[in-house]
Amino acid sequence: MKLAVLGATGWIGGTITREAIGRGHDVVAVVRDASKVIQDINVRTLDITQMTAQNVATAFADVDVVIASVSGRAAQNHDVVAQTAAQLLQYLPQAGSPRLLWVGGAGSLEVAPGVTLVSTPEFPEEYKAEAIAQGEALAAFRATKSAISWTFVSPAAMIFPGESEAPYRLGGDEFFTDAAGQSRVSVVDFAKAMVDEAENAKHINQRISVAY
Repeated sequence: MKLAVLGATGWIGGTITREAIGRGHDVVAVVRDASKVIQDINVRTLDITQMTAQNVATAFADVDVVIASVSGRAAQNHDVVAQTAAQLLQYLPQAGSPRLLWVGGAGSLEVAPGVTLVSTPEFPEEYKAEAIAQGEALAAFRATKSAISWTFVSPAAMIFPGESEAPYRLGGDEFFTDAAGQSRVSVVDFAKAMVDEAENAKHINQRISVAY
């Protein structure tokens, strides 16, 4: 399978890239700065703040699945998250890419019917803007009339550095925790879940969540 990872030099995107390479997939790193890619793989450049139908078609030509890991945290430009989601949904079908997997956030998961995690008083203030931006991206996916098959994948509330700790569990829109009452997953296990979904295509046009 030929996979393109948008954001392949980021923390999560880089981990997904390594997982996909380790499984023998043909991986294309789609990044703003090609000099930051350390693996010996195909590299294509794309600035997500300047996407057009033409440069998206060039960046994602001839790939089976696009995995997008996008964050506005570094530049404190959270508007770029939902904007990128909407533009990928619009342009990728024209590029011939049939599937899009999106690295989402936990803030839009529901702790009760109609009550999102980000709306609770306990949600950390420093992560609210990012969580709200990912919620807006989810809304773009759910409202789309794009021909592309998409999957929005929310990690646990705590995604942390480290190797595999336990078999991950999949959920849907509901926030869930482990036996100790914690919502957590290692970045390696989250990457496994992303590549598993890329391979198996079990949750088309759905939001799923990943945690222990």
